[in-house]
Order: sequence, then structure tokens, then C-alpha cells
Amino acid sequence: MPSPYRAIFAAPGTRSFSVAGFIGRMPLSMMGIGIVTMISQVTGRYGLAGALSATMAMAAAVLGPQVSRLVDRYGQRRVLRPVTLVSVAAAAGLLICVQQGLPDWTLFVFTAVIGCVPSLGAMTRARWAQIYHGEARRLHTAYSWESIVDEVCFIFGPIISIGLSTIWFPEAGPLFAAVFLAVGVFWLTSLTATEPTPHPHDGNSGGSALRSPGLQVLALAFVATGAIFGSIDVVTVAFAEEQGSKAAASLVLAVYALGSCLAGAVFGLLHLKGEPSRTWLVGVCAMAVSMIPLLLAGNLPLLAVALFVAGLSIAPTMVTTMALVEAHVPRTKLTEGMTWTGTGLAVGVALGSSAAGWVVDASGAEAAYVVPVVSGALAVAVGLLGYRRLRRPVPTREGQREQYADEAVDEHEGGEQPVA
Repeated sequence: MPSPYRAIFAAPGTRSFSVAGFIGRMPLSMMGIGIVTMISQVTGRYGLAGALSATMAMAAAVLGPQVSRLVDRYGQRRVLRPVTLVSVAAAAGLLICVQQGLPDWTLFVFTAVIGCVPSLGAMTRARWAQIYHGEARRLHTAYSWESIVDEVCFIFGPIISIGLSTIWFPEAGPLFAAVFLAVGVFWLTSLTATEPTPHPHDGNSGGSALRSPGLQVLALAFVATGAIFGSIDVVTVAFAEEQGSKAAASLVLAVYALGSCLAGAVFGLLHLKGEPSRTWLVGVCAMAVSMIPLLLAGNLPLLAVALFVAGLSIAPTMVTTMALVEAHVPRTKLTEGMTWTGTGLAVGVALGSSAAGWVVDASGAEAAYVVPVVSGALAVAVGLLGYRRLRRPVPTREGQREQYADEAVDEHEGGEQPVA
């Protein structure tokens, strides 16, 4: 492991919570595709399978930020354990309903409740932010490491989930996703030494973290970014099927994630100068431009090369996004702020998947790559229009203003005049 990565793991407890977070994050890439595989195998109804997957994604988009907001107020251990038990119980209920052939509405009810699954990526990033607060270089490397972990999950998670459901029994993919979630969360929450300090009073002041103008820009841009990801998944599967090798779609998409993983690893070794907002906008523009070659790929090998190149801009953009969230959101609402970007992604994935499926049915898979191209253009438009909001220097961020206000009040009450 290169020295910058070794350095961030020098702090006590970092290895343990990183591994726990990795295990608990596997369901992010396993559960949705596992439900689709399970339902399609048991019932043969792909429409129902897609609707259930979209239901879970939208439920997570709605419930995820609320769970993270409670975490900021009461701590990870007190919130994540009961929420995880609810999500795991709902997953068990879904599997029983499928196995017993119960009515469709029962499947939707349990799938929606699964959506309260906590965002483990936000939880581990919040721990890094507490450990290396004020150390920009190490925090940059830590966020890069987390992006690598995300991509590893998306490389292996779908393969494990689909493989279990097709080789063993249909319910195996979602079942093991639930097991990974329970093990990861309970292990992570047992590591209290690195748990971020809760803010039971400050965490409820000033409303949601989404009131931050900078976070609004990032979340909206991530809706368009999520549409890129969701549409590429759907169109690539359809394109591979048209090429007569549907099974190759998983390998092609793994190459896409591999490009992002490698880029994230290299990005973590760099120490770029300049404004993070400018780096972020460059990353969004690069992501959008990299979608254009997908329209020209006429076969699977060329598509794999195009997707690998497209993946190179993903992880660096994600890393810079988390740095911007940390800069624009009060520390008392950091976990919630990070989760809102994931919410934007989830909404975008649902929208992009739906739009891509419609275009595939109407015009074919190759033409449907116009959906990620348009989505990339929308992400650039949001970035350009909101760039001024993101350029606010760190000392004037909302969290710093609250901190300075509190310090001024304390000094005034102590009989001292605040220093300008």
C-alpha cells in the first residue's frame, strides 16, 4: 500500500471500522440486483422485479437522510442498530412472501421498509472526518480510499448476488445481502472509540443540512450523475443481449467500476492545489464528455474500453464531492449532508433506469446511450449554474459561521470581547 494510504491507517481503530464499513456496504450493490434476480427467477415477471428494485431505491432516498440526521443527533450505535434490525426483518419478510407466493402488495410493503437501510459510506466517512479534521491531505486520501471501497463493492457485489441466486436458490442473493448488512453494522457500531461525537442539541437546530446552498447544488448534480449510472447499467445489459452475449454485461460493467477504482487509487496519492469547487466542476465535465464515445461503440470490446475510460472520472469527482460537503455543511450535520448526495444518486438511478428502458424499447440499445449523454449534460449545467455557491471559501461555510457565533457568545458571557 502506498505511503499516503498507510499513513491514514496509522490512527488507532481505522482498519477495523474500514473493514466493517466495507462488509456493511456490500448490500448497496447486492440487494437491488438480488431482488431483480430472485423475482425474475421465481415469477418470470421482469416488470415486477424492476418495480420492486425502484421501490427500494426511492424508499432509501427518502428514509436515508432521516436516519443519518438521527445519527448526527444521537450517535451511530443508538440509531444504526435498531434501524438495521428493522431493515433485516423486512428483508426476511420479503423472502418469505416470495417463497410462499403471497400477493404482490406484500412484496412492495416489505421492500419499501428495507429502504431504511443506513448509508454505511456516510458513516465511515464521518469517522474519517472526525479523526483527520483540519488535515486536508489525509482527509483527501481517506475519502479516496472510501471511493475505492465503493467501487470494489460494485465490482464484486452484483457477481456474488447474482451467482448465489442462480447457482444456489433464488432467495440467496438478498439473504446474504441482509447478512452482510447486519454483520457490518453491528461490528462498526461496536467500535465506539472512533464513533463521531453526537450533537443532540445542535443537530436539531437550523433544520435540515439540505438548507446549505452548496449542498443543494451537489445533491441536484448527483441526481443527474445517478441518471448516468442507472441508464448505463440498463442500456449495457440490453446492448450485450443484442450482441448475443447478455452474460458479458456484468464483465463490461465491472470494467467500468474498475476504471473508477484505479482512478480513485491514483487520485488519493495526489495533492492538487486550487479550489475544490473547480476540481469538482472539471470532474463533472470530464464525466459528461466521456459519455459521448458510448454512442460510437459498435461492439462489446469497444464498449468495454469506452466504459473503462468513462470510469476514470467517477471516483475523483466523488472524492471532491465529499470534501465539498465537509466544507459547506455544519459538522453537527455532516453525516446527513453526506447522505443527501447518496439520495441524489438513488433518485437519479431510478430516473435514469426508467428513461433508458423506455428508449431501449423504442429505439434499441445502441441509440439508448443518448440517455447518459443527456444526463451528463444536465450535470454540467447544474455545476455551471451553481458554481458560485460552491466557491465559498471554507472559513465562511455555514458550520464555521455557527462555530464562530457560539465562540462569540461564550466570550461575551465570559466578559471578554470577541476578537475580530
